[in-house]
Amino acid sequence: MSKAIRIGTRDSELALWQATHVKSKLESLGHPCILVPVKATGDLVLDQPLYELGITGIFTKTLDIALLKGEIDIAVHSMKDVPTLLPKGIVQAAVLERANPHDILVHKGLDFLNEEGIVATGSLRRKAQWLHKYPLHEIMDLRGNVNTRLKKLKEHSWNAAIFAAAGLERINLLPENHTVLEWMIPAPAQGVMMVVTLEKNDPCLQALSSINDPLTERCVKIEREFLSTLEGGCTAPIGALAKVKEDTIIFNGVLLSLDGQEKLAIQKEIPIAQMDGAGKRCAKEILAKGGKALMETLKWQLKK
Repeated sequence: MSKAIRIGTRDSELALWQATHVKSKLESLGHPCILVPVKATGDLVLDQPLYELGITGIFTKTLDIALLKGEIDIAVHSMKDVPTLLPKGIVQAAVLERANPHDILVHKGLDFLNEEGIVATGSLRRKAQWLHKYPLHEIMDLRGNVNTRLKKLKEHSWNAAIFAAAGLERINLLPENHTVLEWMIPAPAQGVMMVVTLEKNDPCLQALSSINDPLTERCVKIEREFLSTLEGGCTAPIGALAKVKEDTIIFNGVLLSLDGQEKLAIQKEIPIAQMDGAGKRCAKEILAKGGKALMETLKWQLKK
């Protein structure tokens, strides 16, 4: 492409890092690019928990509008923030190789784990899994970009806060006092960057196909299929992680109640030859084991 590709991005440090990463990949293939930072609703409204805002795709909607209005050519997202159903006219054009998918605990010492303590997170998924394992703890809502959340943890008397490892690693903010939460099932597509464009934009579709990672694309397809079959939005306490091991996909999925007391989990080894529809099949098992009733309860609670 001779015309510069306009890359839409949120204007946080992490989002700009992600967009710059995509820009570098495209420019190395001969495609000139410029960044177009846009502030999203999720970055502007920091005094309410995400689930209370009632907007699916709160961090992606502003960029979707800019894309549909022709103000940008492509948009770069943290894929875990992207609704499973994209707006009409917008398509997934590239999924980049996955970074660290795990959550981490940034803490001020771990003595509190087996007694009362305060842990901060803005994620219902993290909150539910943490309370399932540590029911004595209090969870405080934590919003803002990565830098803001780290600052809030330092300023408050909280014991710890939960972050996505990939975000802190990408912008070199990973503190020494952290623990990887390998037991916590991450959000579907956590650690993955997704690039979207208009379905009619053939030049961008062709350019972006060159930076797509097929292996990561396979895994996140299963995770997001699991999420969509459960009918859970980005805020629901649902976790999913698919990893490839030789000719097999190892899948772990979980659905929890808001207080973490009820937990429905599934682990499957799926031959790659049978991966089509695997996320849907795993979700249906969860629904049959009590997940349908739990999802109805969650929807009612989140609407209150």
